Amino acid sequence: MLQPGDKAPDFALRASDKSLVKLSEQRGKNVLLLFFPFAFTGVCTKELCMMRDSLAEYEGLEAQILAISVDSPYTLAKWKVEQGFNFPMLSDFNKVVSKKYDTIYKEFGFGLKGVSKRSAFVIDRQGMVKYAEVLENAGELPNFEAIKQTLEVMS
Repeated sequence: MLQPGDKAPDFALRASDKSLVKLSEQRGKNVLLLFFPFAFTGVCTKELCMMRDSLAEYEGLEAQILAISVDSPYTLAKWKVEQGFNFPMLSDFNKVVSKKYDTIYKEFGFGLKGVSKRSAFVIDRQGMVKYAEVLENAGELPNFEAIKQTLEVMS
């Protein structure tokens, strides 16, 4: 698992609007990477609605939120419109980034394999991991107070 002090693996993923988003293009900004299991599910909706509703607070901490799941860009686009999410939703359909960040279940509910674990990574302006949390229980949420404290120190 990635630890604070590690270099964040770079990636390029398609967003819900089909644009290509690269982590390396975020240099100069703090980034909050949120991996989540599936669109249209209860805990994932709760988590990302919390992010939507507190976006101004994260922007005040100079953080760009990027949300990643193994859902297709089309699924993420529909969910983004339905929920009014105001940050990029990235598709890791091929599970490449989830594997790089070691945030993938060997087996999820219903026998599904290759689902992203609920995880949070704070990456600084130079691309270094400052906070890492990978949850085994998909019903739990990341420690957003610890994430905000990390971002406060960085801004």
